[in-house]
Amino acid sequence: MGIQQQLRDAFYIGGEWVAPTSKRRFELINAATEELIGSVPEAVEADVDRAVAAARRAFDSLEWSQSTPADRAAAIGRFVVALQKRSDAIARAVSMQNGMPLSVSSALEGQFSIGLLAYYGELAKGLQAEELRPSQMGRETLVSRSPIGVVAGIVPWNFPVTLAISKIGPALAAGCTIVLKPSPGTVLDSYVMAEAAAEAQLPPGVINWVAADREVGAYLVSHPGVDKVAFTGSTAAGRAIARVCGELLRPVSLELGGKSAAIILDDANLDSVMQGLASASMLNNGQACFNCTRVLAPRSRYGQVVEAVAGLASSLKVGDPLDMATHVGPMASSAHRSRVEGYIAKGKTEARLVAGGGRPKGLDRGWFVQPTVFADLDNNATIAREEIFGPVLAVIPYTDEADAVRIANESEYGLGGSIWSTDEARARRLARRVQTGTIGINGYMPAIGSPFGGVKASGLGRELGPEALSGYQQYKSTYVMG
Repeated sequence: MGIQQQLRDAFYIGGEWVAPTSKRRFELINAATEELIGSVPEAVEADVDRAVAAARRAFDSLEWSQSTPADRAAAIGRFVVALQKRSDAIARAVSMQNGMPLSVSSALEGQFSIGLLAYYGELAKGLQAEELRPSQMGRETLVSRSPIGVVAGIVPWNFPVTLAISKIGPALAAGCTIVLKPSPGTVLDSYVMAEAAAEAQLPPGVINWVAADREVGAYLVSHPGVDKVAFTGSTAAGRAIARVCGELLRPVSLELGGKSAAIILDDANLDSVMQGLASASMLNNGQACFNCTRVLAPRSRYGQVVEAVAGLASSLKVGDPLDMATHVGPMASSAHRSRVEGYIAKGKTEARLVAGGGRPKGLDRGWFVQPTVFADLDNNATIAREEIFGPVLAVIPYTDEADAVRIANESEYGLGGSIWSTDEARARRLARRVQTGTIGINGYMPAIGSPFGGVKASGLGRELGPEALSGYQQYKSTYVMG
């Protein structure tokens, strides 16, 4: 699996490739082989200053922020075409860096993300800057919408392209400019996107990329030239960002962690459930914030469900993420594997291990973990409460529907979830009672045109759908009195 190393020596700022101001660099490691696959410059505060200044110039020049919706839609369309040419390169870059199976990265990072951008290009065409509304105190009110300004987009390593586009798309459609800070573990894909932006001839400064660590990322969040922060990542980091933005009265959207529940009802066909549960619960090697890692099973069928879930986990092919037949690749880093293994060790003291629990045989290099399933535990166990972010499931018994809802809602998180039943009407009724921002019936996958986000400790605001656009706009009411 050895490849030629990619060495990058510049940031994409103001529509140009700009030399860094320091000699600090990030090394990119192949998650499956532990080989060095690339090296990129690491931004310091001066680089962030330049990126924010470029975004501010682009916004204040009015060429972009005051452009017509049709012009923005056309620019987004050119960006879509340029990204489509690079979809395979994007998918492979992501898979090599974070271990995402190529079958997943091709579908989501290489295609879903481009479809998402195209969706916002279409939305941009129909945007209305102003509308008249009846007034109860005068003749009428003119309600206007304008772009909020310069956006700081902070993107994690698990879905680096899709989660970048989920910020870029509505920001560009609204007329904002943006500075993206990718995670240090997944930077090569951002260079491919920057090359596409350059080919699309987006106005200089509309999109800027600077890779940086957490400290410099915090500097970007608090930068006086930033008007809004859009963050995806851990709940702990989200709380820290929220504190800063609250003090600054700066708009912020936060898409954070989850500990979602898959409720298997007593009438469910387990063969059908297992066909969909792998992607609903272990997508991207378990490294997806919305994964349903708590599997709630009726006591009347608990043994059957445990056996089926354990069988599913044991059947998943673990290995080279660049092999299209692979279901589960490695963890994204050595440190993250250690974290996941720490939770597995804790689980062995709290529950019965029924599948996995170690490192797969024959894979001596790479940060692999076996798909792991625990049974005979309740919702108070550490592995049932805390987000593990790995291929680790806990099968928890429930007595009746009310008990299932209670367990599902007995979490600080509320991001995803799923209901599995042969009775769709029954599943819909139950879904309404689960406290979560999104939920699936007999499967789970976010939809481009529908709002995505969480409640409780899973975040603030929404991405995807037309609802995301409002977070990148500000409203003004002009009261016409006579």
